[in-house]
Amino acid sequence: MLTGSLVALITPMNSSGSVDWKALELLIEYHIQSGTNGLVVAGTTGESVTLTDDELFILLERTLELAAGRIPIIAGCGSNNTAHAKQVAKRICQLGVTAGLSVTPYYNKPTQEGLYQHFAAIGEYSELPQILYNVPGRTACDLKPETVARLAGNFGICGIKEATGDLSRISQLRLLCGEDFALYSGDDLSACEFMLQGGNGVISVTANVAAKLMSRMSALALAGERELACEIDDSLRFLHRDLFIESNPIPVKWAAARMGLIKNADLRLPLTLLSVPAQAIVEAALVKAELI
Repeated sequence: MLTGSLVALITPMNSSGSVDWKALELLIEYHIQSGTNGLVVAGTTGESVTLTDDELFILLERTLELAAGRIPIIAGCGSNNTAHAKQVAKRICQLGVTAGLSVTPYYNKPTQEGLYQHFAAIGEYSELPQILYNVPGRTACDLKPETVARLAGNFGICGIKEATGDLSRISQLRLLCGEDFALYSGDDLSACEFMLQGGNGVISVTANVAAKLMSRMSALALAGERELACEIDDSLRFLHRDLFIESNPIPVKWAAARMGLIKNADLRLPLTLLSVPAQAIVEAALVKAELI
């Protein structure tokens, strides 16, 4: 089981829209040196929905090559097309990633039974260890704890990224799914408390720009050191909030560029650069966190 601070890694891009491989190499080194516990590549923050399958596989191959076994790699592999998700997960499994991050089908609005069959089909076909990803704010679909319990420990399903921000789900999921099922927060604002209440880690946007602080905070929270963990978390409070002032990953890419972690804040359409008024807000959050 992976624990601690797992970064929802941005995908650095050139102004032409191609992946900036040099910047990717530098980001990987930054996270390894900062104590990040895992890289989540090609998730929401990595602009997965604008990557072609070929680009996804190349991105993962290069990331695995650059990481060279020094840090676990989790690959975004979700789709609202079950047949497509099965094929992508199969290929990702063959590449040798630690696990796949499989988001609930967006737009389709499936029932709980449909969700169960979707994830079961992916796991049976691909043999890829899967971390479920529940983010109703983006998908219009909520994976209920009872459905997670049906899936937990079956079909290679080993954990869930729970991005509702609802802390009451921790105890529900733990009771239904057992101690060996990994629970990851997908909400930076509540992640510290999530871990203090029994979660195993966070898949974090904030960690893109505050890797050391998120790693330290997570370690303290997992050790039950509430006061020290909350002290670090409080220093990141504005960053947790303001990195979502516009749609993720618009603000965090701008913040990473402002810190010099990547060359520029380019994204692929339909996402556009952070607006000028929002830039001032994100910069103020970086200053408050003493990152610039």
